Amino acid sequence: MSRPRVLMVSPFASREATGEAFVAFRWAEMLADRVDLTLMAFEQPGHTPMAEQLPGVRVIGARLPGAVWRMGALRRLAKPEWPLLARRVRRHVREHAGDYDLGHQVMPQAMRYPSPFRGGPLPFVIGPLGGALPTPPGLRGEMGRPTLKEAARGLDGLRLRRDPWLRGSYAEAALVLGVAPYVRERLVAAGLPPRRYETVLELGIDGVAGPRRPVGDGKVRLLHVGRGVRTKGLRDVIRAMARLNDPRLHLTSAGDGPEIAPCRAEAEAAGLGDRVRFLGLIPRGEVEALYATADAFVFPSFREPAGNVVYEAMRWGLPIVAADYGGPGAILDRSCAVMVPPSDPEAFVAGIAAGIRRIADDPVAAAEMGARARAKVEAEGLWPAKGERVAALYRSLIP
Repeated sequence: MSRPRVLMVSPFASREATGEAFVAFRWAEMLADRVDLTLMAFEQPGHTPMAEQLPGVRVIGARLPGAVWRMGALRRLAKPEWPLLARRVRRHVREHAGDYDLGHQVMPQAMRYPSPFRGGPLPFVIGPLGGALPTPPGLRGEMGRPTLKEAARGLDGLRLRRDPWLRGSYAEAALVLGVAPYVRERLVAAGLPPRRYETVLELGIDGVAGPRRPVGDGKVRLLHVGRGVRTKGLRDVIRAMARLNDPRLHLTSAGDGPEIAPCRAEAEAAGLGDRVRFLGLIPRGEVEALYATADAFVFPSFREPAGNVVYEAMRWGLPIVAADYGGPGAILDRSCAVMVPPSDPEAFVAGIAAGIRRIADDPVAAAEMGARARAKVEAEGLWPAKGERVAALYRSLIP
C-alpha cells in the first residue's frame, strides 16, 4: 500500500516553542518519513520557518494577524487563531480534497475545539486529546479558588453535551486519540461514544537514559519535577515525609509556581527545612542531572491529564510513586510504580508515605521497579515505535 496522504492541522508547530506547538512539531517530524504529510499551521513570529524545520513535510503556513498575536495571555486562553485557521483548512479541503486520504487535527489538545474537517469529504482523526480532568472528589477541599483558566475548563462538559459543531466533530471522527482512557470516558458520558478510540500519549522519548549514578551516602534522594501548583502533589509528598520522620529521606523539587511558597512553609513547620530543597525553574540539563542521582521519583499529581514527566523518570530507570489517576494511572502499573488512589487527603498522604517507605527500605526491589519502568517506556514510548503505530492507524482508516 502506498504511503497515506495526510493533511495535519495545528494552530502552530515549532521545535523552538514549548507546549502544544512543540508537540505538533514532534508529531510532524515523527511522521514525515512514514506518510505523505502536509501541515497547515500559522508561523510563529521570530521562529525559523516551518518549512526549514520540517524539510520532509509540505508546509502550508500563514502569518497570524498582529492584532491577534498581541492579545498575549488572553490569546493563549481563548485561542482566537483556531477559527481563523479552521476557515483556511475548510477552504483548502474544498479545493484540494483529492490530494489527501485523510485529515488529522493534532492540536489543540483540549476537547473544546470543533474540527474543520467536520462535514467534509475526508475521514479524519482528532487528537491526542487531553485536559479537562476533574479533581478527585475527595481532594476538592484542598483546592483554592479556581483560576480563570480552570473556570473555562468547567464549561467543557456543557459544550460536549450541547455544542452541535463540537458534537458533530466527535460523532464524525473516524478515530479519536486520547492521552488516557478518561478521554473516551468523558465522550461516552456526553453521549458521544467514538467510532474508534486509541490511547496515545502526545509525547514520546528519543531513547532511554543513564546509567544512573546514585550517590550511595546513606541518603534516599526523592525527586519531584513539575510546576508549582497544588495539583502536582508536592505538598502531599512533604506531608508524607513529615509522617515518616525518617532522616534518610531528602527531597528535591524542580519547578516554580504559586505552590512553592506554601510548600516551603510547610516543610519548615514540619522540621524538614534542611532535607527539602526548592530549586525553582532550572535548565533542562540540570533536571537531567537530578534524575541521574535520584533514588526515586515522587509525583503524586492528582489531576495530571497526560504525564510526560513520568516518561522522563521512566527513561532513567527510577522507581515511581504516583497517583493512580489520569495520565500516570494509564502510563504506569504496579510492576514499576507504587500507585496511590487519590481518595481523601489523609489516606492519600498515608499511601504516598507507604510507597516512599517501601522504596527506601528495599533498595533491591526498588531497583527492579526502576528496571521495569525503563523497559516499559522503551517498549511503548520511543518516538519511532509511536510513529509506526500512528502510521498503521492511518492506513487502517483508508478505504
